[in-house]
Amino acid sequence: MFIDTHCHLNSEELINEVDEIVSKSLKEGVEMFFVVGWDIDSSKIAIDLSAKFNNIYAIVGVHPCDINNVDLKDLEELLTINKVVCLGEIGLDYHWVEDKDQREKQKEYFIKQIELSNKYKLPISIHSRDAIQDTLNILKENRPQYGFIMHCFSGSKEMMEEFIKLGGYISFGGPVTFKNAVASKECAIKVPLDRLLIETDCPYLTPHPHRGKRNDPSYLPLVAKEIAALKELELEQLQEILKENTKRIFNL
Repeated sequence: MFIDTHCHLNSEELINEVDEIVSKSLKEGVEMFFVVGWDIDSSKIAIDLSAKFNNIYAIVGVHPCDINNVDLKDLEELLTINKVVCLGEIGLDYHWVEDKDQREKQKEYFIKQIELSNKYKLPISIHSRDAIQDTLNILKENRPQYGFIMHCFSGSKEMMEEFIKLGGYISFGGPVTFKNAVASKECAIKVPLDRLLIETDCPYLTPHPHRGKRNDPSYLPLVAKEIAALKELELEQLQEILKENTKRIFNL
């Protein structure tokens, strides 16, 4: 069994084909899906999908690029709904933002959502792009009490080790299969087995050899096979490890 711990079946690109995508993914051995929101509306769609499908769980939160005009009280109302198992994806994204005030607002919303996760005893899924040091600093000063995932991790081995020291899990997606992804492959080799997760982040970051096409969870086994090869594990052994890690972080 493979588990996609971070996918966007609630995205505009995929939402009208969810039944077909789930069916296709099941044929490839992908049997569980964690659908992730990036704002209030997409979080509600994730919840709707979790109510429709027994094997879908919802992750709800406000992405750093979607914080403007958001009242976090609207998010808080979602956190006790059945099958909401995590708060995310939240964090920092400086790639498109140079304005200092906007970056400070991202930090503010990140901290407030960490506080909500602690209040409702939920882990968090973290998006960090071009902001790895600030992400680490905030986590050190505002500790998530119920665990966290570094979603689609793309940092260095040294930074990975710092997040693990804080209790984090490291999740790898399609980029670990890219031939030039030296840092990601090194991290996949070095990550402790009990801190490892995999994901697609679909419809983005399609793994090799389908890079450039629209991604979906049926491609997840390609990520698992790459990591199994890097860590010199049998695929079945890796599957069991990933299943136990997923159950632990999401408290299933």
